[in-house]
Amino acid sequence: MKFLTVAEVASVMRVSKMTVYRLVHSGHLAAIRVGRSFRVPEQVVHEYLRESFVESSDRP
Repeated sequence: MKFLTVAEVASVMRVSKMTVYRLVHSGHLAAIRVGRSFRVPEQVVHEYLRESFVESSDRP
């Protein structure tokens, strides 16, 4: 299992680091805390993007 930093997740998702922090704190993106920083499993990021894409494409 590979873990990504918040900056890496932001780069993959093409959003700001603050957006990633909001997703983590709201529970939409699972993460673990390592010291004072967060690490997000790479698979979780891809699943979140896949689910978001499906939801947005379902709209008329």
